[in-house]
Amino acid sequence: MKFDLEKLNQLTHNNLTGHLGVRVTGASEGELQAEIDIAQHHLAPNGYLHAGTVVTLADTACGFGCIANLPEGGQNFTTIELKSNHLGTAREGTIAVAAKMVHGGRTTQVWDATVTNKATGKAIALFRCTQMILYPKG
Repeated sequence: MKFDLEKLNQLTHNNLTGHLGVRVTGASEGELQAEIDIAQHHLAPNGYLHAGTVVTLADTACGFGCIANLPEGGQNFTTIELKSNHLGTAREGTIAVAAKMVHGGRTTQVWDATVTNKATGKAIALFRCTQMILYPKG
């Protein structure tokens, strides 16, 4: 799979990431970028961007980054910890995320991500997660 954007974007079909409209826009060694165009279903009842939308975008970018950067023999991953700090919000436009691997071990990866308002560049959230690398049984 590595950095094939088409294959990474195919992972969004028929699941939450596809419903939310997540698009992978870039991938390279230890990094991944994605975005969402804000629609009504991304908002909370108060009319502002739902925190779950932001966390899903960040977690997806880190997860797809992990898939594209699995160590040799690694088959998949699962998120074992995540944290987010929300600094701002949006009601329209596009939110973008840049995820970067800060630790790439054989059993875990740690990723940091910054979600921004694409038009202004203003940070909306800071995110960190730990991924456990899964290997085939045997």
